[in-house]
Amino acid sequence: MGTAASAPPRAGARAWGALVVLMLPVLLVSIDITALNFALPAIATSLQPSATQQLWIIDAYSLVLAALLVAMGNLGDRIGRRKLLLIGATGFAAFSALAAFAPTAELLIAARAAIGFFGATLMPSTLALLRTIFLDRRQRRLAVAIWATAFSVGSAAGPVVGGVLLAHFHWGSIFLIAVPVLLPLLLLAPLLVDESRDPAPGPIDPIGIALSMLALGGLAAGIKELAAGGLDPIGIGLIVLAALAGWQFVRRMRRVAQPMLDVGLFRVPQFSGALLVNLLSVIALTGFLFFVTQHLQLVEGMAVLDAALVLVPGVLVMIASGLLVVRIVRSVDPGVVVVIALGSSLAAYGMLAVLGEQVTIVGIAVAFAMLGLGIGAAETISNDLILSAVPPAKAGAASALSETAYEFGAVLGTTLLGGLLTAVYRATLVVPAGSDGAMAQAARETLGGAVAATEGAGAAGERLLEAARTAFDHGVIATSISGAVLMLLAMLVAWRSLRGSGD
Repeated sequence: MGTAASAPPRAGARAWGALVVLMLPVLLVSIDITALNFALPAIATSLQPSATQQLWIIDAYSLVLAALLVAMGNLGDRIGRRKLLLIGATGFAAFSALAAFAPTAELLIAARAAIGFFGATLMPSTLALLRTIFLDRRQRRLAVAIWATAFSVGSAAGPVVGGVLLAHFHWGSIFLIAVPVLLPLLLLAPLLVDESRDPAPGPIDPIGIALSMLALGGLAAGIKELAAGGLDPIGIGLIVLAALAGWQFVRRMRRVAQPMLDVGLFRVPQFSGALLVNLLSVIALTGFLFFVTQHLQLVEGMAVLDAALVLVPGVLVMIASGLLVVRIVRSVDPGVVVVIALGSSLAAYGMLAVLGEQVTIVGIAVAFAMLGLGIGAAETISNDLILSAVPPAKAGAASALSETAYEFGAVLGTTLLGGLLTAVYRATLVVPAGSDGAMAQAARETLGGAVAATEGAGAAGERLLEAARTAFDHGVIATSISGAVLMLLAMLVAWRSLRGSGD
């Protein structure tokens, strides 16, 4: 009788309705991370950004979001997670509408940064609310599986959504989808989602908040600067600043009586290991999408909608993987399942590295399905383990750390793997003799620049474009090898830290 009395209550229909509502911002934020991949050629033609500006158009959103996640997670614990969610949804929709009509690359980057600010309020709130809505472990695992699947699928479906919209509308349409997606959230969340907060949040710690922002934002910006410009003083200075801020933040969290973040959680192998698996998995996913979407359009010459459809099987596999793994871990050790799943993602990158320039469109579809199989399962399990390691009152802070791993993964996927791709492309591009100087300069920037510059340029343009496509594929091979190494590292982390973490 004592065991039955102490069992946590099971969630009813209203709770599952709340989950559906909470999936809306998850899908939107994750789609927003990768939807621009297909839009880059159109944006390059319309706004003519430089190669660095192209990366900033993608990363400004994730950089700002990553810098603010811990602070916003703590704020949600304090003022109410549902309240913060509704504030964030309103701002996200408003600035998305502004981004849709940005007339210059600089203004588009600024709008993306503002969207990232409000996006930082959405993600910790959704995952933290799940922790307080679903108290039964098995129900929560299924809810987290749906949440994680929504995020992974949103990231993978972003290019597909972008492709469908770009086939019929202006590139700004990929931002306008935020408005119809977030309106149901604003209407239904007050009806279906109960407010929750930390009952004893402690005093506001502005110094701790500032240090967390400096550490996370400085690290992300420093890595991006180093990837774009090499070992320059600015990038090194940002990394040093981030390291010092992070060190001071940890010291402060250990000293204060009621810290905004319990840094002792990082000593729990289940918690820290799951976070690292999250980070490496998202790097692999976003890095893959960064170069594959360009390969399909710019190397294979596919129309944007046709290129998007190549990724659909992988999206479906990711959905199935994220949901089916909930049943599998009832009888198989979660850590072992993660290792096996990540092995599939490792094989996907290995396949592209081996095939190289000979990869076919079918091969890309198969590789993405293999990647999705691993990412879908790994994200579901790792997020459940992160939430299970903390008490409900601290769900916001733990969720913020999980989201920080997601967003840094998105930043690093495009910055590190994308930066490596660009570096190899430029290093291996052999400009044919007799090429026009302006065309050659455009080709040295990006493959998209080469496509735009050589249009209608006759035989000379065709030779330069072929050389650019060959150099791009060399970059894809190097990037695929790096992605395989990352997946191997994730498997080792899961094997050492996540085994024995089941019910």
